[in-house]
Amino acid sequence: MRYIERHTRWQRAIHGATALLMVLMVLSGVAMFHPALFFLSELFGGGTWNRILHPWLGVVLGVAFLVLFLRFVSFNLWTGDDSKWLGRLGDVLGRRDERLPEIGKYNAGEKLVFWGFTLCVVVLVASGFLLWDAAFAGGLPVGLRRLAAVAHALAAWGAVLLLILHVYAAIWVRGTMRGMTDGRVTAGWAWKHHRKWFREQIEGRGAD
Repeated sequence: MRYIERHTRWQRAIHGATALLMVLMVLSGVAMFHPALFFLSELFGGGTWNRILHPWLGVVLGVAFLVLFLRFVSFNLWTGDDSKWLGRLGDVLGRRDERLPEIGKYNAGEKLVFWGFTLCVVVLVASGFLLWDAAFAGGLPVGLRRLAAVAHALAAWGAVLLLILHVYAAIWVRGTMRGMTDGRVTAGWAWKHHRKWFREQIEGRGAD
């Protein structure tokens, strides 16, 4: 069986690191979000350490996501084929791939998830700085901090929903998880789901 490199080792590393940081942020964040979930703070050494580590994890997440963004943004620019693909969502869900336009490295759904995560992380980092009592929030107006708290919560839950969708889609399309873990996909998978990208790889025009 012929395999094609889908993601390089470096791409998989930054993707995995960002995903891990996102999970840690969610766990430490929901521990402070509701008393019923406070027990999750024990994963980080208790309530005090949870509160100390959460904003620093956010800083590291922001840096990691910036690296990921710069590495993947060129593959996630919107094209006319993406609009056509999105307009045929019924065929996508019905797995009628023969009716869909040829797709590059990522389809419209994957691109929307990428830009959704980008928006959520930007809002999370910006609002998080405004809420960081130990460093920045002491002299800020109460109204601004309340607005930041609402934005932070909405962006956090948006990121959680996107994370669930991202994982579900990777499992739903058989063969996708291999591309995320091993870095390779079969030629048949590439031809079926990302035919334009497949042609570029065969012709040697594909970019990493």
